[in-house]
Amino acid sequence: MSEPTFPIELTVNGVLREARAPARRLLSDFLRHDLGLTGTHVGCEHGVCGCCTVLLDGDPVRSCLTFAVTVAGHEITTVEGLAGPGGEPSTVQRAFHEEHALQCGFCTPGFLCTVTALLRDTPHPTDAEILEGISGNLCRCTGYQNIVRAVRRAAGEA
Repeated sequence: MSEPTFPIELTVNGVLREARAPARRLLSDFLRHDLGLTGTHVGCEHGVCGCCTVLLDGDPVRSCLTFAVTVAGHEITTVEGLAGPGGEPSTVQRAFHEEHALQCGFCTPGFLCTVTALLRDTPHPTDAEILEGISGNLCRCTGYQNIVRAVRRAAGEA
C-alpha cells in the first residue's frame, strides 16, 4: 500500500515550487530528492551537526528535523539561493573562499546559511558573538579559525 502524499507549495530561493510528499518527509529530503537541490547536506540526521541548516523565512532551521509539509506557504533559502542574481557569490560565500574557511566542504552549506542570518541580525559581531552564532554547526576539518576569520571579513565587507 502506497503512503499518501500531500501537496506542498512554497518559495525556494525566490521561486515558487510545488511537489507532493508524504507527511513524514523531512525538509532535507524534500529539498534534495523532490526538488533536486542537493546543496543542503545531511550529516547526523539528529539536528546536532548543522550541515542541513537552511533559512526558513530568513531564520536558520535544521532541515533534518523539519517536516516538509510544515513549511508549505513559507520561504526557504538554501545554499543555492545565497548567490546574487547573476550567480556572483554573496559576501559570506566570498569571505569563506578568500579565508579558506572550508576543507572538505561538507559542513559549508550549513555554515553559510547560519552566518548569513547571523550577519543580518548582528552586522558587526564581536568574536564572542561569532562563536555563539556558529556554535550549532560542527566542522571536523578546519579547527574553526578560518571560519571565524571569514565571518569577520564578511562583517567588514557588509
